[in-house]
Amino acid sequence: MHQILVLYYSRHGSTRQLARQIARGIAQIPGCEAVLRTVPDIDDHAQLMSQPSGDPFVTQSDLENCAGLALGSPVRFGNMAAPLKHFIDSTSAQWLSGTLIGKPACVFTASSSMHGGQETTLQSMMLPLLHHGMLVLGLPYSEPLLHTTQSGGTPYGASHLNQNDGLTQEESTLAQALGKRLAQTARLLDP
Repeated sequence: MHQILVLYYSRHGSTRQLARQIARGIAQIPGCEAVLRTVPDIDDHAQLMSQPSGDPFVTQSDLENCAGLALGSPVRFGNMAAPLKHFIDSTSAQWLSGTLIGKPACVFTASSSMHGGQETTLQSMMLPLLHHGMLVLGLPYSEPLLHTTQSGGTPYGASHLNQNDGLTQEESTLAQALGKRLAQTARLLDP
């Protein structure tokens, strides 16, 4: 079974909703399963308990054992949120050992404004993945909804524009498509 790590930070739930849709897409690919993990707030980093979402906190071994990685964060001034960056900064041992080299990865985000920095946030999450030697995937324009969505969804990764209504159908479909693409690529790379 190919375990695909869906690692996210979510303060208000929108990024968690995207993570769940990506996990649904992963589950559609035979032989693949999503492993949902989150990171603690920086103030709570010493606590070893799960978030109210019910998803456990990520461990270094989750990274080492994954066949692929979906990384998600809300937009914070056009960048990933500090708690997720804090965890990423702790992965030097995996970088030195090359644990993630050649594994597929993708990114996802949520913001509360149309021009709040979704694409720069997605790019900020791609940078450490590239340093780890991961194969970064986006959403190709062969996904028809990328041409028509009026909310979230970019070629860089799944996204959500929070308008207090939860995910739109387009956002959910694009997030699932990204999860499927990630899982399919993991299977191709490690049959």
